[in-house]
Amino acid sequence: MFRGRRRSRVGALEEAPPENPKAAAEPERVLLRGIFEIGRESCDVALGERALRWRRIQPELPAGGTRRDLLGKEESLELEDIFSVKLKRRCWAKHPGRDTLLGITLFICLKEQRNKLKDSTLDLINFSEDHCDIWFRQFKKILEGFTSRPKALKILLNPQSHRKESVQVYYEKVEPLLKLAGIETDVTRSTNALAHSLFGTPHVVTATMHIILGHIRSVDVCTFSSAGKLLRFGFSAMFGFGGRTLALAEKYRWMCPSQRRDFAVIKALAKLKPEDCKISFLLAGCSQNKQERKSQRSPESDCGGHWQTIQGQFLNISIMAIPCPCSVAPRGFAPDTRLHNGSMALRIVRNTTRSEFVKHLKRYSSVKNQFNFPFVETYTIEEVKIHPKSNSNGCSPQEEGGNHTTASEHGFPWNVDGDLMEAASEVHIRLHPRLIRLYGGSLEEMNDCKVACNCI
Repeated sequence: MFRGRRRSRVGALEEAPPENPKAAAEPERVLLRGIFEIGRESCDVALGERALRWRRIQPELPAGGTRRDLLGKEESLELEDIFSVKLKRRCWAKHPGRDTLLGITLFICLKEQRNKLKDSTLDLINFSEDHCDIWFRQFKKILEGFTSRPKALKILLNPQSHRKESVQVYYEKVEPLLKLAGIETDVTRSTNALAHSLFGTPHVVTATMHIILGHIRSVDVCTFSSAGKLLRFGFSAMFGFGGRTLALAEKYRWMCPSQRRDFAVIKALAKLKPEDCKISFLLAGCSQNKQERKSQRSPESDCGGHWQTIQGQFLNISIMAIPCPCSVAPRGFAPDTRLHNGSMALRIVRNTTRSEFVKHLKRYSSVKNQFNFPFVETYTIEEVKIHPKSNSNGCSPQEEGGNHTTASEHGFPWNVDGDLMEAASEVHIRLHPRLIRLYGGSLEEMNDCKVACNCI
């Protein structure tokens, strides 16, 4: 954190210098120029259209000394990394209402390490009221020019997440930054497994800074429908082992999340059974423009009949429109997928032994290729239809111990973005490229995320 000292070399404000041939060739126009103390050093500071730049003013050597440049190495700060500005004042406890101007404080976003951001400050120390007022108003004008930054947010909190500390984390770490940035908030408590792939880190401050700075990303969205009826929107889904594991976990909500997850995985592995179903899918890139696709009378004739169909017994089927990294799969369940590349990853795990399936699951937590098994198939698709067959295992509930069936009375269990969805018949999943815009980080630096927010 940058800090200034009480003594300051106060310089008069200078307007931008008149244009000349050299200035005309400069890529950035200087808006203001003046003297401030930064990091306990007097600096020549220039506010440009895109960046704040400063050079340390070095003292002149005594007569007879070696001649040297009076300005040090240039440092800079991109204006887009500033999210708030305040006048810095010192208040006196003995004289309430009377304070001393020290300068200007810029609240900035810094990249701490890969994918991780942090908030910091840069103090521009100058005791002149007029000098600081002009610079302060100019900074406020610049911040108002970032139109992509939110003015108001609807915050969705899952009170059960992060060891039930999410609400406390929000009020201690997130809300202060949002207030500092002048963003109005309305908070509701709801399950929100919206985007595990937006920010590239579980660091809550990083997620907050991406929102404050207006880093908006377009994201592909899937629609889930059955029998011509829209069931929901989503980004990822698992059927088979993934769906049954979540259904089991939902029965033990009294456990803490990690224990509930581990218990459900072990129990589902103990009763590992394949699902007998038919899978029809349309490979990505083979469809034509939207108007041509709408003109097709039969879904099976889309893309000139390039629908592919496979059927058999499958332990797990996953459909991912986003990478879906998490603590158990740091590289993601679909590491080659991106947020808006217009395709989904279809991962099919055919029936195999329990030990081989466990080896496949363990690969997700390592750097090894989790798909390098003879019983695993991968496809890049645009649409898919999953048609499970009732009583696929050929066993009655009593034969399976009386507490495990392939389908419940409400339908087959699906894990859609961490939420349990049940469907009694075929589910049709279709991708809608770049349908929504969300706050998030770089598309090339994705890891894990626990916070997401829709812009309003």
